[in-house]
Amino acid sequence: MLKKVSVDFSKSHDRIPHQDPGLEDSISQVWEQRSQGNSSLFNGQKFRYGGYCLDDDDGSTNEVPHVCLRLGLTDYRTFVGTNLSSLWEKFLVTSEDDSVRCRHTSSPLGNGAVIETSDKKIIVLRRSNNVGEFPGHYVFPGGHPEPTAVGIDYHQLENNVQTGEVLNKKVTQEMFDSIICEVVEETGIPASSLSSPLFIGISRRELNVRPAMFFYLKCSHHSDDIQRLYSSAEDGFESTQLHTVSLDELKMMTSRMPGCHHGGFALYELMLQRLKNTKETSLIAT
Repeated sequence: MLKKVSVDFSKSHDRIPHQDPGLEDSISQVWEQRSQGNSSLFNGQKFRYGGYCLDDDDGSTNEVPHVCLRLGLTDYRTFVGTNLSSLWEKFLVTSEDDSVRCRHTSSPLGNGAVIETSDKKIIVLRRSNNVGEFPGHYVFPGGHPEPTAVGIDYHQLENNVQTGEVLNKKVTQEMFDSIICEVVEETGIPASSLSSPLFIGISRRELNVRPAMFFYLKCSHHSDDIQRLYSSAEDGFESTQLHTVSLDELKMMTSRMPGCHHGGFALYELMLQRLKNTKETSLIAT
């Protein structure tokens, strides 16, 4: 599925400062307040989601469209001071264009994985009560693609088309590599037991407009094996429980999911419906 997704990484997709100086100053104030209460906070770089564009490969409605993600740079400090601030709605612009509406927010791009075990169960984590966002909620395994993973600390000044194309390919690859890393670290499932990630879409939660890209993966392990693997997960401290649930059970859990993960479930259902329609069309044709 990698060939159906690409990235346009550019400074033009960075956050635009708000015209209200007081609102801009609040970003530093919120960060200072949060930092004083939590010495472990780290202001790391993140990819900023600036929107997307679709392009059909051959104009056929039967083809999966090519998705180009527009990504810039942001950091955790700005995320805390915009999306996570109590003033987050003041940073929004009235517009039907999502990229315009959120142009003043940090909007770091998160990721999540809907993982099916060999017996068709879905893996869900229950977040620790010590995490900063949505403690105790159910989530799919995930985190963030990392700019530093591809050697990006800041935007390069040179305007070289060839260099830009190479960097875009590296960032695209990081979108797929990062979700594998997150799954391995959070669940303990080895990468060799996972299929190649299938990108199924992007969800943006209504509360604080945070975006996340979601993937579908198959796991070769039976659900009975997953708890054993989870006990040795590197980042197991971020969650307190791992559940392997049926589709019906998962539907019951979505009310206790953050909005973007609820959206991830909706994307998974759309994928299942598309696969079902494709099979039915194939049977009719034969």
